[in-house]
Amino acid sequence: MSTAGHEAAANAPTAGEYIVHHLTHFNSTGHAQKNIVDFSVINLDTLFFSVLMGVIGLFVMWRVAKSVTSGVPGRMQAAVEIVLEMVNDQAKGIIHNAESRKFVAPLALTVFIWIFLMNSMDFLPLDVLPNLWQAITGDHHAYLRVVPTADLNGTLGMSMGVLFVCLYYNIKIKGFGGWMHELFTAPFGSHPLLYPINFLMQVIEFVAKTVSHGMRLFGNMYAGELVFMLIALMGAAWAGTATGAFLWAGHVIAGSIWAIFHILIVALQAFIFMMLTLVYIGQAHEAH
Repeated sequence: MSTAGHEAAANAPTAGEYIVHHLTHFNSTGHAQKNIVDFSVINLDTLFFSVLMGVIGLFVMWRVAKSVTSGVPGRMQAAVEIVLEMVNDQAKGIIHNAESRKFVAPLALTVFIWIFLMNSMDFLPLDVLPNLWQAITGDHHAYLRVVPTADLNGTLGMSMGVLFVCLYYNIKIKGFGGWMHELFTAPFGSHPLLYPINFLMQVIEFVAKTVSHGMRLFGNMYAGELVFMLIALMGAAWAGTATGAFLWAGHVIAGSIWAIFHILIVALQAFIFMMLTLVYIGQAHEAH
């Protein structure tokens, strides 16, 4: 190996450094910030790619709606119609208030498409956008994470948005007085001694649903991101040796299998988040 090759190998990051670098956000502080919830820090990469995927989703849906035909539909129109029917059927089965469905069904469709697109960022080659970002900034240590749903801040933000919608429908359907009465009398009854317990149970329920809603999506996408990193490290083990060749071949095979399997995860997690959104809003329409 040449001297330059020895120097490149010496300067190459270790497996741990490689993973830590890819798990660090480009944020508003300009410093390394791993995946923690901190309301004083804005993860700019999560914000950018979330908005970008939202804009792309809206543009695609607008283009399909603009070119819709009553005749034989094209592939894109057929795919959108399948998704629309699926979401509409689920909304009808859970939200029995037809007036509410005029808002909730489009909301569920938006949630599904948006999260599906954000999850799909995981299919991009792991180093492509981070390396491009490093080239643009001229900083070899520049950070960039491109999967918004692998950031707990992003998924909890979405689940909190669902919580606010649920609170809105609790008040709209039951009235403010009716909802306050439910907060203090359900689930154990209307005895004054039970008011504090009932209220505490209601608060715990709202918090638990919101946290688990965001954590479920984050956990699955974060784990998927880690697996892709580990597979990428197998490919980086190529060094002209027989062992390196086997690891590189394993990288290709494992990467292909995991990418195919991950397609199911990407769609399934979007569907689960959408379904829980409908279920929680549906519960807001029900009186205890």
